[in-house]
Amino acid sequence: MPDEMYTSFAQVYDLFMEDTPYAQWADTIHRILTEEGCGGGLVCELGCGTGRMTRELAARGYDMTGIDLSPDMLAIAREMEPPEGARPILYLNQDMRGFELYGTMAAIVSVCDCINYITDPGELQQVFALVQNYLDPDGIFIFDINSRYKYQEVLAENTFSEMREDACYVWENSFDPETQENIYDLELFVREDESGLYQRFHETHIQRAYGREEIRGWLEHAGLFLQRELDLDTGGAVREDSQRICFVARKRA
Repeated sequence: MPDEMYTSFAQVYDLFMEDTPYAQWADTIHRILTEEGCGGGLVCELGCGTGRMTRELAARGYDMTGIDLSPDMLAIAREMEPPEGARPILYLNQDMRGFELYGTMAAIVSVCDCINYITDPGELQQVFALVQNYLDPDGIFIFDINSRYKYQEVLAENTFSEMREDACYVWENSFDPETQENIYDLELFVREDESGLYQRFHETHIQRAYGREEIRGWLEHAGLFLQRELDLDTGGAVREDSQRICFVARKRA
């Protein structure tokens, strides 16, 4: 997870992610937390980016801390006011592979396939161990991953592009079934000013596909016990063609 990720792209991240169903996902997470007896309290989001989900959960009554590796993304998050009636949000510029909190949390969440950016299985197991350490007894860990199906069948060896008034991108995707790594080569063009000139940026993002069985094993090894799995996009059961799989685990008291 190189430090230069989400530097230039941070400027227009929310623009290109405006159709992401953050409110729907937040409702699902809130429902799960309530059903698991954790309907409020301290919650930390790993890989919070510009704070879209962090603010959604704050609006639902959680006392939020957001952690992200990108100072550019956090700069945008800190410019945003918390939702009306919500407590101030604490943002920390940290790497989730070695994050530190001031105390334990009722829940820790991570969305938008941040877990897939941890491409080393040993480092992912370290993340799970840290989560276990910073959860309250019986605390809840909720996270999603892009599925192997999505990498192999949807993203695959395709090229994607999108044009907006002030920015556009061309994204060339490739997936290696041997290494299970997915590479996003991103060319980004951002309008500088009213002159109509655009500045060009290049970023390369690498994610890794993980199987559900290995995720379950690493959670259990860390002392986190799987409560349920679901398709985050539909809120229903995981299917063969599910693209975003959500895991819900609990720390044993």
